[in-house]
Amino acid sequence: MSLETRGGRFITFEGIDGAGKSTQIASVVDRLRGRGLEVVQSREPGGTPLAEKLRELVLHEAMHLETEALLMFAARREHLASVIEPALARGAWVVCDRFSDATYAYQVGGRGLDADKFRVLERWVHPALQPDLSFLFDVEPAIAAQRIAQGRADTDRFECEQRDFFERVRAAYLLRAQESNGRFVVIDASRTPQAITDDVLAILNTRLS
Repeated sequence: MSLETRGGRFITFEGIDGAGKSTQIASVVDRLRGRGLEVVQSREPGGTPLAEKLRELVLHEAMHLETEALLMFAARREHLASVIEPALARGAWVVCDRFSDATYAYQVGGRGLDADKFRVLERWVHPALQPDLSFLFDVEPAIAAQRIAQGRADTDRFECEQRDFFERVRAAYLLRAQESNGRFVVIDASRTPQAITDDVLAILNTRLS
């Protein structure tokens, strides 16, 4: 499904845990709805009742690396079929917390999944669809870890990973952004939330007006 065959837009927010995506997603959704647009806000893994059940397994149950990747894409296929593709087809804007870029960063970069296996799954699950715009909130893992520790007591098994894991995830994200032909905008997420919001909204106005 290409931009030429649908009326909506697909915007994703990416970054390591603790990068501060949630605040920025809320600001973008408010701005778009303020323009009178229909906006569907969602997340991955998740976004449907079934995908949310798969999310709980992925976040809290130990499993083989390839099982983890397959569950990620199973949840994504359900999410696409039930939420994302219908919304885009009717002209809505979809704002999603993570998409396949996160699987590349976490499972390929962080866990060491074979990149060719990732590409096979990506081509199978969404062969003709990529986000129109992806924001990558880039921050040092040490800063992100402090934010997680200050934010809440309960953590999932990804958030409990060591710093070298998040260094690999960050590096994979930056590589993915570099190879994206301009789809990504990398945001310095070490700044104040308001400074980041100002940048994100300005970019949104420029890129998707």
